[in-house]
Amino acid sequence: MCGITGWWNSKSKIDHDLFYRMRDTLTHRGPDGFGSYFSADDKLALGHRRLSFLDLSDTGTQPLSNEDQTIWITINGEIYNYKELREDLVKQGHKFKSNTDSEVVIHAFEEWGMKMLDKLEGMFAFALWDEKNQKLFLARDRFGIKPLYYYFDNEQIIFASEIKAIIENKNIPREINKKSVSEYFIYRYIPSPNTIFNNIFKIEPAHYIEINSNLDIHKYEYHKFKFDNINASRKSITKKVDELVRRSVGIHIRSDVPVGSFLSGGYDSSLMVKYFSELKEGINTFSIGFDNWDKSEHKYAKIVSDKFKTNHKSEILGQESLDILDMLMYYYDEPIADISIIPTYQVSKLASENNKAVLSGEGADEFFAGYTWHRDYLWHVDKKQIRDSKKWGWELPINNFDIDSYSKAMAMGNFDKDELTELLHPDFHSNIPEDTSEFYRKFYDESLPIPKRFQFIDIKCFMGELVLTKVDRASMANSLEVRVPFLNKEISSLMLSLDQKVYYDKKKQKVLLRNILKKDLPKEIIERKKQGFTGPDDYYMDFDWYKNNLKNSELIKAKIINKKAVEKYLDEKDHWRLWKVAVLEKWYKKWLCQ
Repeated sequence: MCGITGWWNSKSKIDHDLFYRMRDTLTHRGPDGFGSYFSADDKLALGHRRLSFLDLSDTGTQPLSNEDQTIWITINGEIYNYKELREDLVKQGHKFKSNTDSEVVIHAFEEWGMKMLDKLEGMFAFALWDEKNQKLFLARDRFGIKPLYYYFDNEQIIFASEIKAIIENKNIPREINKKSVSEYFIYRYIPSPNTIFNNIFKIEPAHYIEINSNLDIHKYEYHKFKFDNINASRKSITKKVDELVRRSVGIHIRSDVPVGSFLSGGYDSSLMVKYFSELKEGINTFSIGFDNWDKSEHKYAKIVSDKFKTNHKSEILGQESLDILDMLMYYYDEPIADISIIPTYQVSKLASENNKAVLSGEGADEFFAGYTWHRDYLWHVDKKQIRDSKKWGWELPINNFDIDSYSKAMAMGNFDKDELTELLHPDFHSNIPEDTSEFYRKFYDESLPIPKRFQFIDIKCFMGELVLTKVDRASMANSLEVRVPFLNKEISSLMLSLDQKVYYDKKKQKVLLRNILKKDLPKEIIERKKQGFTGPDDYYMDFDWYKNNLKNSELIKAKIINKKAVEKYLDEKDHWRLWKVAVLEKWYKKWLCQ
């Protein structure tokens, strides 16, 4: 894992010292080394901060080039099938100077052009410079595991793994995108391709952009998920999933340095650790727990660790850990209000003290229908769910679960147009979306069976925009690489091709994974109710903390939010809305008040 940055200026030469400072804001992503490339006319620069795993020698230093230095790359990520691709490329006559997966991408581009993206199995964000054709390519992996941002005006394009590298250049204006403020409160994140800043954008998952010498930008989507409704026996598919996940774990632990694993005691991490421990003894595993919480996952993780004989380490969090939110805003240079940003950072910190890379289970809930809304709301309605509908305040009957219902279920502090109008200063009202579910609606496909409609939104929105961003920032803040074996091309293709009856069981969560694990783990684990990586509600209900952190609000002073709305949330003890306000307050102080 690494940090990348670059700058192409059509009018003037690159300021080398400034570019080095921009590159080195990403040192936490790559503390093991650095490199830069400047074109002959000094108008293009590529930068790299290295976190090394394969070929630890200097031959792996980036940016890397082909033999005649006409193609250059700076890449963040891992290509897990690089050995197989390299063998094919050698047969085609390509010559390699390193043993890195990064160099494989260069030669793959020479052989197949950008169609090579279909062949890559891995997580990546890269910039590739084609000197002969004077073209720059910026690309992200199909799931959105690795980030890539860019700033564009008529004279230049600047890109980086994180926004902080771009705005280290003080000539880049830090102007808030007013619509993005509304979207932050609606979704807990700012959907691609926009960011919190005007004129700074995200490359969307499964996309690349091509920039020519006139700085014309052309965007392409190179991968679309394909759905089918193939019926097959659950037994045969369980066997196939066993085979595919086992193989993916084996590929994901390829490294010249030791790899560990997160372990929550849930199905996803337990299955990874099962396969991992069969391939290597005595692996390190890591979990986080919470004070005085009977659902604290560190207890369940210990049971699984004992079964698979891992070297397990855990840490218990208390209320005092809320105080690290100020520090976290340096790494979350675009605000994200997921409630698990603190525990995700803490478990990454714990792991980084022992390993440079770990496995994690992101993607399993999306592809195996493991979220509570998959189980509770999409197939069957019972009396409890009707009661829950009243609790959540849904306007529509729960058995008519639709985009608006999904939006409210996902909000964790719902902000519709009326609520946004009350919270935001009048200067922001014209930028409040008419449809506060529009990003979800973008991926809503009525041609799919109802469960798959929402699985697809989970993949493109919840996972691709929030979950993977959270994990990337928390892990990279600690110079830790997180690898996600469930986000594998074969696994995703198989699961989306199946009739949902094959992989869904109303009474048994993620039934395919359960079938694999049930012979190895005790009933306490197998029958454990699904829970997110969050912590107890009380952890987020310290209202004295909210009062202290919002009493001299910079957002109010800057005429972004209204004081009366904040006072109302405090009076009503509306901790979910307060959490969103508090995170944005901390972010604003870090990035716009200094």
